[in-house]
Order: sequence, then structure tokens, then C-alpha cells
Amino acid sequence: MIILALLLIPLLASAITAAMRNPRRMELVYLLSAVGSFAAAVWLAGEVLRSGPVAWGNGFLYADHLSALVALLTAFVYLVSAPYAIGYFRQEAKDHASGEIIDEKIPSSRLRLYYSLTPLFGFSMLLVVVANNLGVMWVAAEGTTLASIFLVTFYNRRNSLEAAWKYAILGGVGLSMALFGTVLVYYASYPILGGENVSNLNWSVLVDSAPRFDKTVMRLAFILALLGYGTKAGLAPMHTWKPDAYSEAPVPVVALMATAVLDCALYALARFYVLTARCLGPAFASQLLILFGLLTIGIAVPFILQQRSYRRLLAYSSIDHGGIMALSLGFGGVLGPLGMLLHMTFHSVTKPLLFFCAGNFQQHTGNDSLKRGTGGLLHTLPVSAPMFLLATLAVTGTPPFSMFQSEFTVLRAGFAAQHIGVVIVFVVLVVAIFCGFFYHASQLVFGAPNGLPRGEFSRWKTWPVIGLSLLVVLLGFWLPAPLYALVEGAARILEVHP
Repeated sequence: MIILALLLIPLLASAITAAMRNPRRMELVYLLSAVGSFAAAVWLAGEVLRSGPVAWGNGFLYADHLSALVALLTAFVYLVSAPYAIGYFRQEAKDHASGEIIDEKIPSSRLRLYYSLTPLFGFSMLLVVVANNLGVMWVAAEGTTLASIFLVTFYNRRNSLEAAWKYAILGGVGLSMALFGTVLVYYASYPILGGENVSNLNWSVLVDSAPRFDKTVMRLAFILALLGYGTKAGLAPMHTWKPDAYSEAPVPVVALMATAVLDCALYALARFYVLTARCLGPAFASQLLILFGLLTIGIAVPFILQQRSYRRLLAYSSIDHGGIMALSLGFGGVLGPLGMLLHMTFHSVTKPLLFFCAGNFQQHTGNDSLKRGTGGLLHTLPVSAPMFLLATLAVTGTPPFSMFQSEFTVLRAGFAAQHIGVVIVFVVLVVAIFCGFFYHASQLVFGAPNGLPRGEFSRWKTWPVIGLSLLVVLLGFWLPAPLYALVEGAARILEVHP
């Protein structure tokens, strides 16, 4: 029943706000849906920790430790984005700063679009992680794409329409390959399970019989799933939609795309990884994940070093972290999945903080340029600027922040798997990314006063920044035992031995 509640809360919120005209009532429903979804996700995680996997509808919906963890992270980002979105759009509805004051306001129809589509977006992501059937999981992943495409076009600018078109084309092609991969898994399992029962495509059913599946078909199925869900995750070379979409969509949407969508895509890929590894042994899938993960991290390096837009800088940072998580899963063993899931957890807390600070910067300066005299923001945004620097240190894996711990676990996993050369290249790339990212962040935060008025915008936008900053610092020293137990349980699901 709790799984059903987890899905119905955002779905009902979407339907209710679609019929509303008053922006304040839309905000209230949206905020309540975020609180309710997070409460349901916490409840689900508690049930899984107490009594094991939870199912509903004869296994149609299913949540184990991995599902519960990703649902909790998704609901958390949805929760922290809600109050920020209220402040963000209230500011957008006022005068727009772009060199001169413009009195144009966002019409209520555009706000209704956001407040109805975002809960639908959240519903689709949550359905990805609790759908037992691989086909339903694919449909839910397609739903996240359809909902977010319209959110990327929120401002109806030429660049946002181009970004959404690029996202739609690449995302559509990628998910088509994921669909073919799903069909091939069904084909590989048919001689063993038969085709008379719809539940034969349930992951909980497939995983026990995977060693007997057709090995040639499973190789092709995993390649297609890797390309398909890898496109959704932004793994190179299928990553090119991310910088454009992240620089054009409203900041609260980007925070969801950079964390929750990434988590859901890697979650789907991990499910296919387990099936493939149990059928073929871990070597085949692991080698592909290591290749794509290292390539993704490497692709991000030159763009971070030479970047001129801080929103695109954060997009390439998300690409980098997607590569780290794929690489860690590819290392396998005991530590590989643990490093991936720890990194996913810490990234889901830290990256929204970066985007919220960047959104405050952009609304204050009127642009997202790293070169157009926007330095010295410490003098004008006394909360957002130092918290952006703090989040920069955290997201680049600087000790003692939590992402240093997860990256160190990834390194341990690489050494344990005897991938010494890969680990050395990984360390070099991560150091290069740290240097480039910190240089840009310090240029943005420090410097002479820029002449802009001093002060933060509103409590709606300031308190999420402060709250996330405190949480980022806290996680560097203490990880709650129930959360770590959930991560450990999820890692055991992904643990595959030769």
C-alpha cells in the first residue's frame, strides 16, 4: 500500500494543479506533494529495512533496498526543490534583470504548466524505481523524458526550444535502444520462463533464472540497454544533450534532472547489469561500464577547464559524476556497487545546492557567464556565494566532505579489481576536474565588488541553500545508520561474483 501512496501523491498533485488558476494555491499543492512524497519514501525505506522487499499488485510494483534507496533520493531532491522553486518563480514573475528592467511577467498559464508537470515528472521517476516489470520501467523512463521536455521549453526562447529538440531526439533514440534491449531480455528468457505470464518480465523473476538465459542474446541486450539508459544518464558519447538542456531549463528542473533523473537512469542500467553478470559472468558488462565510465569522465575535463558558463560547468560536472558511478559499478566486487551508491547518495545532496546557488547568481546578475564581469559575488550575495564555494569543494571530492569518502571507496574498488591503470587515469582526470572547477568557482565568488545591489532575494530561496549546506557538512562526518544500512543492502543486490 505504501508503494501505491508513493506514486499517487505526486500524480494527484499534478491533476489538481492542472485545474487551478491561482498561483498561490498551485504552490501550496506542489509543496504538500513534495512533503508527502518524501514522507512516503521514508516510510517505504523503513518498511524495507524492517521486513525486506515490499510488493503490491502481485509483484507489479516492487521495492527492495535498491528501489527504496533511489526512491528516497528522488523524493529528497523533489522535496528540497519545491520551496526553492516557489521563491525562484516569484522572483521570475517580478522584474527580469537583463541589463535593464523589463516589466514582463510570467503568465499564470506558464506557472500552471510547471506546477502540474513537475509532480508528473516526479511520479514518472518514482515509477521507474518501483516498477518490477522491465517494460513498465521503460515506459516510466519515457515518461520522465516527455514531462521534462516541456519543462526545458518553459521560457519559450529559441535556445530553449533547440535544447528541448536535441534532448527529445537523443533521448528518443536512446530509449528506443533501451526498449530493444528489454525485448531481447524477454527473448533470451522465453525458452526458460515461457511467455504466457506477464510477470515473466519482472526483474524479481528474471534474476533467479538469469544464469540459464541465452548468452549471445544477453550480450546484445546489455549493449543496447547501456546505450539507451546511458543516453538518459549522460554517459559519453551520448551526453551532448545535457549542457544545452541544463543551461536553458528553470533551475529547479535542472536540479531534478542532474540528480534524480541521473539516479533513475543508472538504477535501470544497474538492473540490466545484474541480469547480464549473472548470465555471462561479470567480466563482459564490467569492461563496458569501465570503458564508458572512464570515457565520460575524460570527456568532461576539457569542457570544465575551458568553460564560460557556470550552468554548463555544472552540466559537465554532472556528466563527470555519472561517469564515476558507472566506473564504480564496473569495478564490481563488494566495493564497486557500494562506492557507486554512496556516491549517488552524496551527489544527490550536494548537486542541488550548487544549482540553487547558480540560480541565485543568474537572477541577480542577469546572465550565467563566467567571463562577463560577474566576479566578486561574495560582496553581493553573502549566503549563496560562500555556500557555492563550499559545495564546489564538496562536489569535487575534497576532504573531509562526503564525496571524498565515496570516491576513495571507488579507488579501493579499482585496486581490489586489479584495474591499476584505470585507477591512475581516474585520479589524474579527477585532479584536473578539481583544478578547473575550483578555479572557475573562485573567480566567480571572489574579486572586487561588481556594483550590484547587496542581499539575497527571499527566504524561499535562501533557506534551502542554508539547509543543504548544513546537510553537506554533516554528511562529511556522520552518515545515519539506517541510511547506510539501506546503501549496504542495495549494494548487496548489485554484488555479482564470477
